[in-house]
Amino acid sequence: MYASVKKPTVIEIIRLNRLRWFGHVQRMEGNRIPKGVLYMNLGTTRLRGRPRNRWQDEVREDGRIVGGEEWQGKVHNREEWKKHLRAARNRRILHMSME
Repeated sequence: MYASVKKPTVIEIIRLNRLRWFGHVQRMEGNRIPKGVLYMNLGTTRLRGRPRNRWQDEVREDGRIVGGEEWQGKVHNREEWKKHLRAARNRRILHMSME
């Protein structure tokens, strides 16, 4: 249905917004609270069994899809990062089937 009207799915919107926010926080100065929280280590142990995906795990996977293997270097250039996100939205790179 979404493909017929050429609108992004909810999953694509979430992924693009997650990457936009990550780029925004990465370009912040190191002493800002959001950047500190992003890299905060609480020192707790994870539960047994299969580990749940963390926010950073999801961002890492989405970034690799959008920007290739060297995607983290592209985040620091705002215009280049915006260009990659626009291309991902237009080409529907982040599309995940709902089957």
